[in-house]
Amino acid sequence: MILFPAIDIRNGNAVRLLRGDYSAETVYSASPLSVAKEFSAVGAKHLHLVDLDGARDGELANFSTVSEIIAETGMFVEIGGGIRDESRVNRYLEAGAGRVILGTAALEDPAFLKDMVRKYGRQIAVGVDARDGFVATHGWLRTSTVNSIDFCKNLRDTGVSTVIYTDISKDGAMQGTNLPVYKELCKISGLGVVASGGISSIPELRELKDAGVEGAILGRSLYTGAVNLGDAVGEFGG
Repeated sequence: MILFPAIDIRNGNAVRLLRGDYSAETVYSASPLSVAKEFSAVGAKHLHLVDLDGARDGELANFSTVSEIIAETGMFVEIGGGIRDESRVNRYLEAGAGRVILGTAALEDPAFLKDMVRKYGRQIAVGVDARDGFVATHGWLRTSTVNSIDFCKNLRDTGVSTVIYTDISKDGAMQGTNLPVYKELCKISGLGVVASGGISSIPELRELKDAGVEGAILGRSLYTGAVNLGDAVGEFGG
């Protein structure tokens, strides 16, 4: 199982939101690059970045910060937030991102998603953010009527190889992740599942691995010290 320490970027800072609420923000560092280097120093080889300004406004507001992290750490970086056309996909891939995450665009423009998967294959992932079982978009500010599990099945049928599934009610709450939904998602043959939201202990990581998830994203649990990244990397690898 791959561990993805997470850095959410807003106004150039490394922050965390509680359940996606932009008014419930905690700033952890004015230098996302320094945070990324700290993760790398303890053995992490993968990194999950989110441009929160981009997710909400549809612009690549923190592109320079993301590019700097990619260039200076050499980590495998997956990036999401505001990536809603091919030029933005290309900008991140040309900057060295290992994987680009489509969110709102994947739901609202299936033809675009299919085209990106055809052109870029496994370099395209889809972020499926669920509120009460339905797909949320636009930085979690809107909730659709699309069932999140059914959406993941459709993504697999479209050729998507990886989904990053977040239960918004769990995100940043440090109350545990939604293990049952990941067990259900892992039954979808041919779809790699990355778990995100609420993971707060190493035993929980073990449960996710046993369920069959491909990767796990660690956010607030790292910043609060609930999970020691070095210990987690030692057990699960980078």
